[in-house]
Amino acid sequence: AHTGAEAARAEPAALIAAARSLGLRAFGATHTENGRRRLAAHLTEIAPAAPAAGSADPAAAAVTVSGLLSGQEGPGRDTEGALALDLLVVLDAPQLDLETAALLVESLTDGTRLVLSGDPGVLWSAGPGRLFADLLAARFCPQVASRTPDFGPIGELVSGIGIGELSQVEAPGKEVVIVPVRDAREAVHRTVQLVADSVPRALGVPADRTQVITVGHGGAAGTRALNAALKERLNPGPGRFGGFDPGDRVAYAPAPGRTVPGTVTGADAAGLRLDCDGSAVVVPREQVGAGAVRHGWALTAHQAAGTRWPAAVVVVPGDAAGGLTRAWVYTAFSRGERHLSVVQGVDQALPRAVAEVPVKERTTRLRTLLQLQSVQTAQDAPAAG
Repeated sequence: AHTGAEAARAEPAALIAAARSLGLRAFGATHTENGRRRLAAHLTEIAPAAPAAGSADPAAAAVTVSGLLSGQEGPGRDTEGALALDLLVVLDAPQLDLETAALLVESLTDGTRLVLSGDPGVLWSAGPGRLFADLLAARFCPQVASRTPDFGPIGELVSGIGIGELSQVEAPGKEVVIVPVRDAREAVHRTVQLVADSVPRALGVPADRTQVITVGHGGAAGTRALNAALKERLNPGPGRFGGFDPGDRVAYAPAPGRTVPGTVTGADAAGLRLDCDGSAVVVPREQVGAGAVRHGWALTAHQAAGTRWPAAVVVVPGDAAGGLTRAWVYTAFSRGERHLSVVQGVDQALPRAVAEVPVKERTTRLRTLLQLQSVQTAQDAPAAG
């Protein structure tokens, strides 16, 4: 197990590159396409020092978990149905739910090395379990903790949140901006203003590269209200296809607990057509009607986990205080690469949540099972010798 924040992703990338330079079948799998591109950039940067064996493109070693399991990405499976791998590094490990993790582990042969890498401060998977947290707590396997810090004002702010401190940071380049608001109506107004005008004008980050993150879907400043206001300002239209128009930013859920950001390119008899990170996707009409697609200018922190944008606007209106935890704040605040605006309407509830409410607990037996297995293995070792 490997732990570290965003800058620490370079370390598993170096491991993958080194393994491939030795002729091993080594791949890295991420939670999202955005994460895959960031890993691919690290691999490409390392490539001159450690050329990838058997591949002219080192970025080919970066895949998504879903693509790897489906066979659409990566090495494919051998004659026995196992993934043809010597080393698999799974980044964004906190986003692995138990079902996906079980399927992944069952797809590996006994000789494959598996490294789970991730930031333990972010939210757990949208699906059941807390695999990575339980694995770390059980001390079930060797653990390596990165000492590579995230730099800049955002990195300093998030690092403090990770240890329960919400502190002011120096941000001479407007990397971090706090926008106080009195109520939810003002929160929506200021959010639209930031995305459509202030951030593009002051920082040169266009509206389609700025992500709004809020606590939930409902409420006066939840994703539904924010998306309605952002659509009206950024891409007004009649919503001819199930409430969507070409140019709308959307969040597509191809499976429960998995969110893929995209943009509507059109619609026809086959369904709603999307561009999802460069891939063309057709969502059938019945899935659109069943809620598989939502507007995506604003997302929840769970939906945003595993992806980063040049700028993020985090909205914490007054009615959101009960949903705040340190993990939520840590995840939401770390989604912006260059800029973070915080539309703040909860006053002291925000630092209180960071200091006093680490996570929302989940019922899990995995930690206990792993600990029992570790004890049994230790007891059997002398007899085996």
